[in-house]
Amino acid sequence: MTHARETLALRTDGLPAWLDPVAEAARTVRPEQLSRFLPPPEGGRQSAVLVLFGQGSRGPELLLTERAHSLRSHAGQPSFPGGALDPEDGDPDGDGPLRAALREAEEETGLDPAGVQLFAVLPRLYIPVSGFVVTPVLGWWREPSPVRAVDPRETARVFSVPVADLTNPDNRATTVHPSGYRGPGFEVEGALVWGFTAGVIDRILHHCGWEETWDTSRQVPLDRRA
Repeated sequence: MTHARETLALRTDGLPAWLDPVAEAARTVRPEQLSRFLPPPEGGRQSAVLVLFGQGSRGPELLLTERAHSLRSHAGQPSFPGGALDPEDGDPDGDGPLRAALREAEEETGLDPAGVQLFAVLPRLYIPVSGFVVTPVLGWWREPSPVRAVDPRETARVFSVPVADLTNPDNRATTVHPSGYRGPGFEVEGALVWGFTAGVIDRILHHCGWEETWDTSRQVPLDRRA
């Protein structure tokens, strides 16, 4: 006899007070307020990323991974844990993105999903260069567990970034891609966070009221291999 699997659900009970503005922003933000790249009416590969907030020694922080430097695509680029939905993840319009975000995070970082409370999702966004339709899933690391780069062939390191460093104007810049694309960037923890990940962080900081005024004219050119 087969048993129906438990449905994952978003929960906002028990969140720390500092996450309240994040949860509220996720509830009210519109897709066009997050990015100009929105999913096409049809097509695109459904995927999800885990935007995981924790409480560190320096206050609120975000968990990021750094792609292996030997990869052919986006080598060394920091990103949220995540990836494409698998058939076993279920309905992309249901809890499929929640399952995919937790599964991919566990596979990449070794974290224990049981210690993560999922509390919100942002509107789906689009990455034109890869064709991914991405659902950012927001989580609270209620019970932190050890993390590491599970597969060094895919992930160089797993690290946390204090939100205070992300909001620090001295760590912010406008990145300029060889293609001409310009977007927000964060120079933190010995890495340059740019692209989709930086865009999501930038919009979260803005819409939850954490953003500080920074010099948008400061530019950081991206390596032509990016």
